[in-house]
Amino acid sequence: MSQSPLTRRDVLKRITAGFACISVPLRLAHAESAVSKEMEILSAYMADAAKRELPKEVLEQTKFHILDTFAAMISGSKLEPGRLAIRFASANSAASGSTVIASDAICNAVDAAFVNGMLAHSDESDDYAPIGSHPGCAIVPAAFAAGEQFAIDGSRFIRCVTLGYDLANRVAAALGGQSFLFEGHKSIHTASGTFGAAAAAGCAVGLNAQQMRWLLDYAAQQSSGIAAWQRDTEHIEKAFVFAGMPARNGTAAALLVQMGATGVDDILSGKDNYLQAYSPAPNPTMLVAQLGDRYEITRTTIKKWTVGGPIQAALDALEVLLKRQPFSADQVQQVVVKLGPRMGTVVDNREIPDICVQHMLAVMLLDKTVSFQAAHDVPRMKDSALLKQRAKVHLQFDPALEPDIEARQAIVEVTLTDGVVLSEHVKAVRGTPDNPMTRQEVISKSRDLIAPVLGSSTGEKLIDRFLNLQSVQNLRDLHPLLQTNANE
Repeated sequence: MSQSPLTRRDVLKRITAGFACISVPLRLAHAESAVSKEMEILSAYMADAAKRELPKEVLEQTKFHILDTFAAMISGSKLEPGRLAIRFASANSAASGSTVIASDAICNAVDAAFVNGMLAHSDESDDYAPIGSHPGCAIVPAAFAAGEQFAIDGSRFIRCVTLGYDLANRVAAALGGQSFLFEGHKSIHTASGTFGAAAAAGCAVGLNAQQMRWLLDYAAQQSSGIAAWQRDTEHIEKAFVFAGMPARNGTAAALLVQMGATGVDDILSGKDNYLQAYSPAPNPTMLVAQLGDRYEITRTTIKKWTVGGPIQAALDALEVLLKRQPFSADQVQQVVVKLGPRMGTVVDNREIPDICVQHMLAVMLLDKTVSFQAAHDVPRMKDSALLKQRAKVHLQFDPALEPDIEARQAIVEVTLTDGVVLSEHVKAVRGTPDNPMTRQEVISKSRDLIAPVLGSSTGEKLIDRFLNLQSVQNLRDLHPLLQTNANE
């Protein structure tokens, strides 16, 4: 009896079977490849994070940063980057899934992380680290999106976020910090944010040490972003590069590995490794320096003022002078603000109010403070009363105020019409680890950001829930307080 001819499907089945026979030993061979000491320590630390008890002060600071980041998301929903992100969410909404903050949209976890990240950095309200990263705007959205999908509790959410900061800031340090941006022309914010978001989401979905190594591989492959974002004048690309993209990529990496994806066992060492590819002089030891003893979230700044980082010290200085010897705007003849050249250039006569130091100091001269609304009032930039005060403000660059590229010092000198000269030198910005904000200051800032969007009553409930996250049994329980349709 003659044998039936092979069909195309038969051939494909035999080829697939042949590959299946050799795939296991090939995978085992790769699994036996050398893993660096740094990777062993790091992946084990990441895998244990979900159940690791945190010191009391770390627990408190993490809750502050979570509240601060959600407040930034909520207020950011009313700015153009946030409105654009919510339109994206509405176009890709689902019947069930993860919460899109300050909207009525529901998305899958990856899209929700992306949109909420965009919201978190729609303006300059979110936190920043001295190493050059903006960790919270990528990490908190990723941890929350993955945490909602896996119905984790508030305590685990706190640990996920803390782990994300530990990774983000250490990766930034290993890559060279701000020099990665200024000399390497790459975005340190995206690189560190992607790893931080991946770690936080990986903790939320419960990856083990081996899976955490693969997670870092997928984070590395998605690490991108170049320094050209500095040319963005609308803050939309900046929101994407700093927050939306790394939050999305980190969440996608965690979910992919949780579903069974494997990868390179140690992307941080060996041939063509990540550090070698991205930095001319990487320092891998920084990845595990004081890991478990030094929590990076305690070294990250919560901004008192919802403006660009280089303006923070200048506003602090002017506020000190106004309290020390109260004076009116009409009593001011001249204001000289001195900043380091690198930081000063970023905020010199910019067209966006919250990153223009001359405009912001003029606002404080008139208002005696700077609210979120005032920092984002674009029409006011053309107001005659404001322009009169702005003409008095002169920016000078002083290299002595920039001993390193992370320094954000300022000197403000106010000359009054009677000839009196007042001066203040701020070396430690309010909100930095050396000059931290109080619990009440964090709450007050959050109220200013949340109430105009969700209402005062909902805002107070949210603040209370975030400051008592250990009592939240399921992150999904926060959903009704975070969406506009539930608060109308």
